[in-house]
Amino acid sequence: MSASGDAQARVTFSDWPYPAFVAHRGAGSLAPENTLAALRTGRSFGYRMFEIDAKLSGDGVALLMHDATLDRTTDGRGRVDAQPFAALARLDAGSWHSAAFAGEGIPTLERVARWILANDAMLNIEIKPTRGRERETGAAVALDARAAWRDAGVPPLLSSFSPMALAAAREAAPELPRALLLDELPVDWLDRCTALGCVALDVEHSLLDAGLVARAHQASLRVLAWTVNDEARVEELFDAGLDAVITDVVDRIAPGRARRNPGTSGASC
Repeated sequence: MSASGDAQARVTFSDWPYPAFVAHRGAGSLAPENTLAALRTGRSFGYRMFEIDAKLSGDGVALLMHDATLDRTTDGRGRVDAQPFAALARLDAGSWHSAAFAGEGIPTLERVARWILANDAMLNIEIKPTRGRERETGAAVALDARAAWRDAGVPPLLSSFSPMALAAAREAAPELPRALLLDELPVDWLDRCTALGCVALDVEHSLLDAGLVARAHQASLRVLAWTVNDEARVEELFDAGLDAVITDVVDRIAPGRARRNPGTSGASC
């Protein structure tokens, strides 16, 4: 395969390979977020696609972490980008959750990619840059993803709240699909998606209704909703035409028993 990923399936509105149910940060609150343990837990509940957060260490290694600092989800302190990955790799990213996960480490994106591909799973990588490193992070994550998924049929979906990060990802690996994340709905949301070459819109679920989903679909954009933890709301969103929900409660909103939107063409979860 060429470096541009020419042999890889191109993700478009009509060729949308992703399932309708996505596990938030691996497994929501059932395991320490953004760890391999979380992915294993989510997989045990039947999930095949996972949303994770990626940022850079001080020496530019793409790793999984939501916050800009280590304090909440590890036994470390301070900014994630203030330390090289060799130091971060020694931290405990599991004990904050429960003793059962003591010693769980911070994984690199490359390590997670190997697990995803070995377990017939898919990934939504949220590019979550530390302030001031938007372009660097977008490019680095995209290049890591391109290399890791070089021989895979279904590429990861890259998403971000940062237009700068998405633009850099597009420049670095234009063949990888992108989604714009929004926690509010600006009047120019469609123009922003178009400018970034996005294939999807990823929106806080309270902003969504059938009209917005229809408008996105008319513009050839798939629509994902985050973070949906109420089963009735899941049904409402699929009735409105939604393509995928991102959820914490993988034990309650299970792919095997929650109803999919019949109009969604993606793979079953």
